[in-house]
Amino acid sequence: MAAESGESISHPTLIGSVQRALRLLEAVGAHPEGAPAKQLAREAGLPLPTTYHLLRTLTHEGYLRRRNGVFVFGPAADSLGRAGEQRHRRQELSEALAVLGKRLNAAVYFAIYREGEVEVVAAGGTPERPPVQEWADFRSTAHAHAIGQCLLAQLDTATRKEHLSRYPVQSVTPFSVRSKDDLLHRLDTVRRGHVAYEQQEYALGTVCSAIPVQVGSVAAALAISLPAEELHRLRSVTVRLRKMAEATLTTLAFSISI
Repeated sequence: MAAESGESISHPTLIGSVQRALRLLEAVGAHPEGAPAKQLAREAGLPLPTTYHLLRTLTHEGYLRRRNGVFVFGPAADSLGRAGEQRHRRQELSEALAVLGKRLNAAVYFAIYREGEVEVVAAGGTPERPPVQEWADFRSTAHAHAIGQCLLAQLDTATRKEHLSRYPVQSVTPFSVRSKDDLLHRLDTVRRGHVAYEQQEYALGTVCSAIPVQVGSVAAALAISLPAEELHRLRSVTVRLRKMAEATLTTLAFSISI
């Protein structure tokens, strides 16, 4: 519908300096071996003084660097590309977990232990079996859920001790492990069986299991959760998860976690 007489049509506010900087970055991207300032100015359609100003700013911020008289992408620009690739891989992983969730009729999770923290990288499920909501920080409650127990069981003694000094064992639900000694005993069982089981220790009404995934030197885990009334399915679904994981997730898990 056309605007009524006298009524102005709003337009998005565009910041010219940002547009010029983006055009300059596009020009740099067209030359993997780099290009001098005058060539970049010509290709970006910018005045040379403006180009020099933008080049100095972008170099200072790490998006460009000058090498032998030409400009190439710097580490900040490289990190933007890596972040985009990582988001794409996480999306792929989420889609793979969603497929697993449908086949298993369960919520499925992939997690790693990175830089001293438990990180749930992705999760997938179905409308009937959605992933558990993080009502208590997964990082500080690793002792209380199957994912955390599986990851902690893979750590060396010193790393595990340091983690528990930062995040002491405490009850999350009435079914949680009660003490550090109880947890260490549980972790011994997890290491021997290569699987962690827990029943309502993190979330009431939910039972979970987690299996270790081989991802180089990184501690990683695949996990499932089910409603507590489906406890009888937990072990059989875990066996199926292990078989499926070997065929479908190892490559994605490696690419996302390193």
